[in-house]
Amino acid sequence: MKGNSSALRKGRFSESGRIYLVTFVTHQRTPIFHDFGCGRIVVSSMRFLTTLSDTLAYVIMPDHVHWLVELRDGSLERSVHSLKSFSAKEINKKLGWSGHIWQKGFHDHAIRDEEDLTEIARYIVMNPIRAGLVKSCREYALWDAVWV
Repeated sequence: MKGNSSALRKGRFSESGRIYLVTFVTHQRTPIFHDFGCGRIVVSSMRFLTTLSDTLAYVIMPDHVHWLVELRDGSLERSVHSLKSFSAKEINKKLGWSGHIWQKGFHDHAIRDEEDLTEIARYIVMNPIRAGLVKSCREYALWDAVWV
């Protein structure tokens, strides 16, 4: 199914008020976010989307993003597309690049009522530790959660 990520979303719909765990990766898994400024662009882009969604938790890893988000208005696809589009333009501008920043598509998981949001957020923000990038969350700047 390589190269056919839009087929994964065929027949799926998103609901306003539902919470989703979304993961999306950089083009060719390029570790763009070793550059702290590029990571901050993604964070700013999340904050820009407040009419579409509320960010509950996130971590910006060197080559991908985990985003726990509550959908406010529109579709999840629209929110992710807006985030990726806006951040790509700004990252390209910062780096003097042109071209793709993000791989097409994204993976999402709709959170069920019985799932523990704080546990999911904890899992998200612990990614840099599990990846061996840092020993403590305090050492990694590109994460946040509303529970902290």
